Amino acid sequence: MDGDTVRIKNIPNEFKLALPILRKIEAAGYEAYFVGGSVRDTLLNRPIHDVDIATSAYPSEVKALFKRTVDTGIEHGTVMILDHGTGYEVTTFRTESGYQDYRRPDKVTFVRSLKEDLKRRDFTINALALSEDGQITDLFGGLADMKAKIIRAVGNPEERFNEDALRMMRAVRFASQLNFKIEPQTLSGIYDHSQLLKKIAVERIHTEFVKMMLGQDAQNGLTLMIKSHLYQYVPGFTSRLIELQKIANAPFDLKNEVQVWSLFTSNFRFQREQIALFLKNWKTANKIINDVILTTELIFQIKSQKVNNLNLYWAGRQNVLNAVDVLSRSLNANLDDLLRAYDRLPITDKRQLNITGGELIKQKILSPGPQLGKTLAELERAVVLGQVKNQRSALIAAAIALNKE
Repeated sequence: MDGDTVRIKNIPNEFKLALPILRKIEAAGYEAYFVGGSVRDTLLNRPIHDVDIATSAYPSEVKALFKRTVDTGIEHGTVMILDHGTGYEVTTFRTESGYQDYRRPDKVTFVRSLKEDLKRRDFTINALALSEDGQITDLFGGLADMKAKIIRAVGNPEERFNEDALRMMRAVRFASQLNFKIEPQTLSGIYDHSQLLKKIAVERIHTEFVKMMLGQDAQNGLTLMIKSHLYQYVPGFTSRLIELQKIANAPFDLKNEVQVWSLFTSNFRFQREQIALFLKNWKTANKIINDVILTTELIFQIKSQKVNNLNLYWAGRQNVLNAVDVLSRSLNANLDDLLRAYDRLPITDKRQLNITGGELIKQKILSPGPQLGKTLAELERAVVLGQVKNQRSALIAAAIALNKE
């Protein structure tokens, strides 16, 4: 078989744990290799996530070798093996053809050839196979591209992106995460096929986009999205080129998904309802939407220098931290003061109020009803602003005063 070979002397523990599976398949006379992202990340000294195995054995042959298996994607040749403590996905070497929906193959053909299997993969750095003795099989120049820090499609980029349009987002995500460049022909293929991104489910784009924005060179990822026109085919970005360019040209270092979206919503000057609609279109979780609203509102208050204890209290410590992180690279203000101010708040949760509705009823200050809730909210506000001490006697006195008015 042609191609470069490199041997890894100390294979990571994640692979060692799966070696019994590889050996059992090989002992039955088939080929088996570790493939994909885990091999790439090993060579780049990055943490390994999923250990995937590819084999020349057909699914029925794999199932005959192991006691406990699950058909996780049997039509695409994938069987989950459960009888070694951890679940490992084992996929038969295959070729694919006919991509009507620009995402999934219409036809999958099982083959015995590793080369045919690696040929259908997205990028050269992901088309590497690792054998049980630590030998890397590289048939498409993935090792050289890794060394040169290049993302290159396997074979013809036009074909790869027609097969699966999500690969275009994966390319910009890898460029961001790994701090690699996309080679010209591959980038040109993304530009020519960017409109195919419309065919991909938003949830899948969402995952790649957030990973891209949390990468070590996220500005590069965003710049590539603008350059290749991918930005035109994701929710809410089409008419925002000027703001997107501004974001891509400014330094930022984001730590979580709330910060990712808050960077955009604050630059787009979105209000509460606009944020909710924008993020619903991105199929974002409700908890994230709520935190983005609170973080964005706090960012506006910080920028206009109108932050009080109540703003910090309603945002909550994590969202104060989110706002500080989003602004830390672009604002010269001493943002650490905001966290210190939050930590000095008399209470950070209404459950810390030293009086309950039940006690106010018991003291015959109030009866059950809307006025009770209103009074508790007023007391909470007054305590946060330092107008009333969080002591039972002071709170009772304040409640009496409030209800005399």
